Amino acid sequence: MDAGSMAFGIVATALVLFMTPGLAFFYGGLVRAKSVISMMMMSFGAIGLVGTLWILYGYNMSAVDSPLDFSGNPFSDFGLAAMAAGESANTDFIGVAYGSTFAIITIALISGAIADRAKFGAWMLFAGAFATLGYFPIAAWVWGGGWAYSLGELLGLPAVIDYAGGTAVHINAGAAALALTIVLGKRLDFTKGAHKPHNVPFVILGASILWFGWFGFNVGAEWLNGLEGAGLITLNTVGATAAAICAWLLVEKLKDGKPTSVGAASGAVAGLVAITPACANLTPGWALLLGALSGALCALAIELKWRLGFDDSLDVVGIHLVGGMLGTIYLGFFANDTGLFLGGGIGQLLVQLIASVGVMIYAFVAAFVIGFAIEKTIGFRVTSEDELAGVDRVVHGEDAYEYELERV
Repeated sequence: MDAGSMAFGIVATALVLFMTPGLAFFYGGLVRAKSVISMMMMSFGAIGLVGTLWILYGYNMSAVDSPLDFSGNPFSDFGLAAMAAGESANTDFIGVAYGSTFAIITIALISGAIADRAKFGAWMLFAGAFATLGYFPIAAWVWGGGWAYSLGELLGLPAVIDYAGGTAVHINAGAAALALTIVLGKRLDFTKGAHKPHNVPFVILGASILWFGWFGFNVGAEWLNGLEGAGLITLNTVGATAAAICAWLLVEKLKDGKPTSVGAASGAVAGLVAITPACANLTPGWALLLGALSGALCALAIELKWRLGFDDSLDVVGIHLVGGMLGTIYLGFFANDTGLFLGGGIGQLLVQLIASVGVMIYAFVAAFVIGFAIEKTIGFRVTSEDELAGVDRVVHGEDAYEYELERV
């Protein structure tokens, strides 16, 4: 690989890694001032732990020899010692690093569902266990030769399309988030309007960083394909996100009377989520429609937690599960050449549905079992007293902001 291609891969890796600190700001701004450190630490904890596990054995698990394998052998090249001795190690390591950033942000996304009430140690235990049993195998299923990757061939249908993580990242994280809301239960004051963002500029900053980094997320994978589709992917990442902002704000205006800056930021994330699996396989017009649908649908979906009674603190389910499902299944109708309405048959839609639902069910069950085991052993949730006092001071011994009164 030439130096230019390697440089592009390194930049893409840095962009996607930067997304997780962006997520920390996005989530941190959405919670109360007494929970912001805890919220941001969950993302940084994921960077440290999942990044380490990916190098030790996660990368080994992310590719399989047979579609029926659960995952790769985690001990096949523990710590990547054999890769380091190979002639192509310099290039291979960039691919490993790039893959680690996807694993990191997938786990970090889940944390938004359990804001204000989770122990940091229990979260870290969950993060390591779910990365091992959730993300690493699912990455193998979707991109590493597993059942989802091979589903079209096995059924004599078109291949599943998931360019950058509709199933492996967003459906995975959203389903796991839903499971943890059930395990941890509702916050003590789970009522509409009780939890307002403490720092809206943080929310806007975080969403902006996410959008910036998302070009590494979507366009970055093209570094191994000679950047053949980079222009289309770039434009779709801009267009779908822009349309989603407009649609979310319109729904807010019609529903609540006022469009909000938090709504604009949330709409941007919804559009980014939906275009992730579809960015390389839609013409720009269909990408705009997908963005508009995702902004509107996710703006409505976040209300489900009030109707159904699950406390998804920062709307991970409403944005990532719903947006990921929408973007993945939408390809069954509008994917270039193979979509039902664009010259293909029903086959593309079938494989998109099977892959989406299969990953969703597995991720939900795996997260529920892991989370339930943690809750029943060391405890996942802080005490009611600690929740009222604020998890920042109790769990981390820190306050996000120090206020000093000047003496007159």
